[in-house]
Amino acid sequence: MDSSTSAPAYATEAKTTHWLAVLSIAATATVFGGGFAAMQTVLNGGLSVGAAITVRFCLATVLLGAILLVRRTTITHQGLLDGAVLGVILVTIFWLQTDGLRFTTTSKSAFITSLYVPFTPLMALVLGDRVRVHHAIGAVLATIGLLALVHVPGGVLSGWNRGDFETLIVAVFCAAHLTATSHFSRRTSGWVLAFVQMAVVALLSLPITLLLPAPNGFQGAIVALSRHDVQIAMTYMVVLNSVFAFWAQSTMQAHLSSTETAVIFSLEPVVAGLVGVFWVGESLSGMQLLGAVLILFAMLAAEILPRLLYRDPVAIAEAETEVP
Repeated sequence: MDSSTSAPAYATEAKTTHWLAVLSIAATATVFGGGFAAMQTVLNGGLSVGAAITVRFCLATVLLGAILLVRRTTITHQGLLDGAVLGVILVTIFWLQTDGLRFTTTSKSAFITSLYVPFTPLMALVLGDRVRVHHAIGAVLATIGLLALVHVPGGVLSGWNRGDFETLIVAVFCAAHLTATSHFSRRTSGWVLAFVQMAVVALLSLPITLLLPAPNGFQGAIVALSRHDVQIAMTYMVVLNSVFAFWAQSTMQAHLSSTETAVIFSLEPVVAGLVGVFWVGESLSGMQLLGAVLILFAMLAAEILPRLLYRDPVAIAEAETEVP
């Protein structure tokens, strides 16, 4: 095959793969955004935070385990190690963020957590990854948009406390999770990464939940899980928030840089805000709407700038493909 035909074929294939990955991660961010309302429904239904996390990830582990058996997917030593690392990072994120919310406000927690967007390219650089200019621009715009989205006049950056410090650690771990997933997904099956992550979170969360005081006890959890609204919300969190989302992330990040993924994931709070408006009945200020628009513009900048900077289709394809 001569270069005149191979170059267009390469560009077309790379473009298709890239956009499939972008759409998959955007769908994952959308699912995560809807998960805030689902978790709120579960908590309002009577489950404790620990019980909600444990039940969610235990059920997700069982479902993913069944999928692996049907697919006859082999869990290699490398896959077990990669998934375990991601699982430990993930359980740290969940529990630190939950504990931090006891001491800080929701708006401050949201903003501090969103610092994973600028933290991700910094971590990628430390690990020797290449951060492309258009992705860095997108990360800056997304960070500004996130600040506007969660901004409360006089309240976001004031009064640093224990909860804020814990949430800052969460942002660092979120950046680590995105960066590590980008590396691990190139050598390990996405199904294996998703399964081992869920299993590790479930195994580590179960003893923590049992040691924590439960206001309503085991019987209260059973009563909560018998509620129809809690069952629907838990099904959403297990099937979409856990099985689909972590499989998609673990599979599709192989075709994206960690920085590009972080920019796309900034769509999550936008979706959460829209769900809050149209489902929960909350309202968004003009500043928050501006933040949502900036985040969407950041995503467009990260994906469209290569077409403005390069004219050669092969150059565009290479600019959109992560170079390990």
